[in-house]
Amino acid sequence: MMDTPRRPVNRLRATNFEPDTPVRAILGPTNTGKTHLALERMLAHSSGVMGFPLRLLARENYERMVKLKGVRAVALITGEEKIIPPGARWFSCTVEAMPMERAVDFVAVDEIQLCADPERGHIFTDRLLNARGMAETLFLGAETIAPLLRTLVPGVEIETRPRLSNLVHTGYTRLSRLPARTAIVAFSAGDVYAIAELIRRRRGGCAVVMGQLSPRTRNAQVALYQNREVDYLVATDAIGMGLNMDIHHVAFAGLSKFDGARRRGLTPAEIAQIAGRAGRGTLDGTFGTTGDCTPLTDNVVEAVENHQFEALHHVYWRNSTLDYSSLSALHASLCRKTPAPGLWGADPSSDLLALTALMRESSIQALCTTPQATRLLWEVCQIPDFRKLGEDSHIRQCAQIFVTLARKGHLPSSWLETRLVNLERTEGDIDTLMQRLMGVRLWAYVANRADWVENPEQWRSRTRTVEDTLSDVLHDRLAARFVDKRATSLARRLEEADSKPLLSAITRTGEVSVEGHPVGHMHGFAFLPDPDATQSDQPLLLRAARRAARSEIPRRVTQFLHDPFETLTLDTSTGTGTLLWHNDPIGHLQKSDDLLKPAVHVSTAEFLDAAHRERIRLRLTEFVHQTIHHTLAPLFKAAEQVASVPVLRGLMHGLLEQGGVMPLPAPDYLTPRNAAVLRRHGIVSGPTQFFCPALLRPKPMALRSLLLAMHTQSKAPALPRAGAVSFKAETTHIVSEQEASLLARIGWVKAGPLWLRLDIAEDTRHTLGRLAQTQAAPLPQGLASRLGATSASLPAILQGLSIRLQLPPPPDKQLYGPPAPLLLRPVKQGFSNKKPTKRPPTARRPSTHPDSPFAALAVLQKRRKR
Repeated sequence: MMDTPRRPVNRLRATNFEPDTPVRAILGPTNTGKTHLALERMLAHSSGVMGFPLRLLARENYERMVKLKGVRAVALITGEEKIIPPGARWFSCTVEAMPMERAVDFVAVDEIQLCADPERGHIFTDRLLNARGMAETLFLGAETIAPLLRTLVPGVEIETRPRLSNLVHTGYTRLSRLPARTAIVAFSAGDVYAIAELIRRRRGGCAVVMGQLSPRTRNAQVALYQNREVDYLVATDAIGMGLNMDIHHVAFAGLSKFDGARRRGLTPAEIAQIAGRAGRGTLDGTFGTTGDCTPLTDNVVEAVENHQFEALHHVYWRNSTLDYSSLSALHASLCRKTPAPGLWGADPSSDLLALTALMRESSIQALCTTPQATRLLWEVCQIPDFRKLGEDSHIRQCAQIFVTLARKGHLPSSWLETRLVNLERTEGDIDTLMQRLMGVRLWAYVANRADWVENPEQWRSRTRTVEDTLSDVLHDRLAARFVDKRATSLARRLEEADSKPLLSAITRTGEVSVEGHPVGHMHGFAFLPDPDATQSDQPLLLRAARRAARSEIPRRVTQFLHDPFETLTLDTSTGTGTLLWHNDPIGHLQKSDDLLKPAVHVSTAEFLDAAHRERIRLRLTEFVHQTIHHTLAPLFKAAEQVASVPVLRGLMHGLLEQGGVMPLPAPDYLTPRNAAVLRRHGIVSGPTQFFCPALLRPKPMALRSLLLAMHTQSKAPALPRAGAVSFKAETTHIVSEQEASLLARIGWVKAGPLWLRLDIAEDTRHTLGRLAQTQAAPLPQGLASRLGATSASLPAILQGLSIRLQLPPPPDKQLYGPPAPLLLRPVKQGFSNKKPTKRPPTARRPSTHPDSPFAALAVLQKRRKR
């Protein structure tokens, strides 16, 4: 893919150099010091030009030259960027932008083997044949071009250089096991993104280098890698052209690429060019495959390791001596046949395709009536297709630029403004930003043609500013997506942890820090990764946390064992019996054979070993038993007070087993004397239940509800607010008899529309029973308020308690005054929960006939009854 823009080829052959001016070629594999030698040779001359295959390389070497010679003596020329001080003597350029009209002492072209590139080869071939320095000419490249150099450049001096280090094949390596300082090479943006995402998950992050990135963005990404902020680089084959980085291993994620026309396999020489980025100076490098890539064949591996490749048998050529007299003459001169063996005609590139299409347009033909107009059209057609939106889109853009230039003589500022304004926006994803950058590069190329643009300095500055802004934003987006500096640092330290211990700590607030990076929080003895980390990052954080926990967890367990019970809490609100330490869950209750002695389970925590778990369990068990004895103290105290009396000890044992509430024992055991003794110790025997009233307070009731629910393996019912003596039956959401039974065992009595607290219900039964022992009696004042009910619901509540009522007759409409009161029916035999049985109706005696002999006796009986 073409990375740098073409500019018009200035057909000025090197006629001003001496016949004996040497033309040399320094050939060899990567890492031979060729570029370094060429820069030294150029700077040793009074002037020089060096052409590079990439804009990025031209910029990189420009900066190196500035450090050595100063900013005023060095120039940078690319299609989109020109920095030419008035006194510039040394020029760093892309090959397409080399100033062929300038006479200099030294000329060099890097990667000269690109003469065989189907897309850009004719430019390199033209420089090979025509670019000459007055004192010295130097071509740098691979040994594969050596035979053609001898044929095409008679008298060329060829020097071969061996690689300074070895390049060794290591075979296939999984992506997750690639060593640090690895470059993974893929051949599509989609593959680059997918691999980069996987590397971020497994190793914390990577830098990304692609041909579509601007030099500023690529430099920033390379700096991430070079500064060791990340240990991995995911790139296209753009890294194969002279980028000098600290790469130890090159892993191929694919072995084929799209070359602009078709997808083809890489040649061994191309594989070597990319793999050769591994190892710098005398440091050996390695290469291999990864991901879904097929293994390299033995023949390819041998060729790469030994740097032995098939020589090039042709290079691409296109005539650069052009005829601008007419459009047809220009096209014919571009399509001229090759003049010598070894030169192949170049395939039609984007500039020739654009010219071929535009010269058919009648509006274009009308404007190209002079050689100057024809030359202008060709120069416009040479604008690179940066945007890659399709051939038709590029041709239409070239047509607009040419027509405007031909008619107005320049591109007006207002015309450029409308095309640049939408490219200045910085929102959007990575692909959107890259597309805008491609558009900016097109207008930067145009702005660098001073004869095309109105106020060129303004537009050069404007396009450079926009490109820099978008480049910085794109770098930030790439870093945000593919770099996690914390994870990268942790991954690197984890690799080194066997030889050097990790610096880790757990703060008082539970934050876990490893090597100064927060990785999560300790909740109790369980580690929760940082919520800002994605799900895929958590394995890395767990690895780091495990290292921290090796020394910190024993200390944390010791702290727990020595902390007072005030730091522990038994949560009775959720129904699960969660045990909290400093408000962090560390365990929960489980069912056991004894209601008041539940078992304790320590929550799963991967950092705890078996010994630690058992010590924690024993400490929690001690806390739970103490909490139960303290909360239910009245019950346990009463049991201790009567322990010396067997009958009472038996009664209290049953009450303990039931959790403080049980049905009345048999009269043989609960005699009035025994009941009086228990009453003195806080145990009450009501009309229907035997219970401890102190356990009906909110805190003891919540604990008993939890213990009973756990013991019966049922759901704990929702309890009313603290201090309530009743609540409506429908608000409990009871859906089963099991839950109703549990409420009764806790200490609630179903009374019609309400549930009454047991002590209130039993006291009501007892009090009302005494009032109506022998005769009907009115209800006490304030009874409804005491029960937390309304007067209207009182009859239903009392009937629910099996209290017999005498309902008043309906009021006579003719009578005035208050209605008759509700009365308690007299009870001679006491109260019973059973409904009174209906007596069978007595047989009605037949009425006595007036003439009967018993008529007079019947009258006497009536008088007697009165």
